[in-house]
Amino acid sequence: MQSEDPHLPDPSLGFLLGDAARLMRRRFEQKSRDIDMTSAQMRIIARLSRNEGISQVGLATLVDLEPMTLCRHIDRMASAGLVVRKQDPYDRRAKQLFTTAKARELIHPMRVLADEIFAEAQQGLSEEARRQLLDSLGVVVKNLSDAETAGSASETAAPRRRDRIDASQETTA
Repeated sequence: MQSEDPHLPDPSLGFLLGDAARLMRRRFEQKSRDIDMTSAQMRIIARLSRNEGISQVGLATLVDLEPMTLCRHIDRMASAGLVVRKQDPYDRRAKQLFTTAKARELIHPMRVLADEIFAEAQQGLSEEARRQLLDSLGVVVKNLSDAETAGSASETAAPRRRDRIDASQETTA
């Protein structure tokens, strides 16, 4: 995809992915007004339904929300009978999250809408191009997930530069 203005660079992968995600989210919000949940709650339910028993911290990471923001959503959703918290059998400090039957009834209409939007977004693409798009995006997600995991491991394994500087100043003081 080339820019219409020859002086502007072609759109980057990041911009295209960001725009596509934003536009699909917006389209989903337009078409889902009949579902009695906010878009954030629908995103939470969709992720939770695929990760039953996950912790709040783990779910916050998946939906890209701060844990306290997610906690407020979960509080409201628990009051509405959409999710339940259960004690983690291996960690008494942690709670596991589960969808309720009421939430699971809403998942099917959400998926139907999502499928309609995905079909709309992929109009003009052959079946082969659609498969290749999904395969390619899967590789991108895996690469970035692997890099994030490796980055997290190296951050915890090696002290931060500032910590090393502080430690060296303590020994010379």
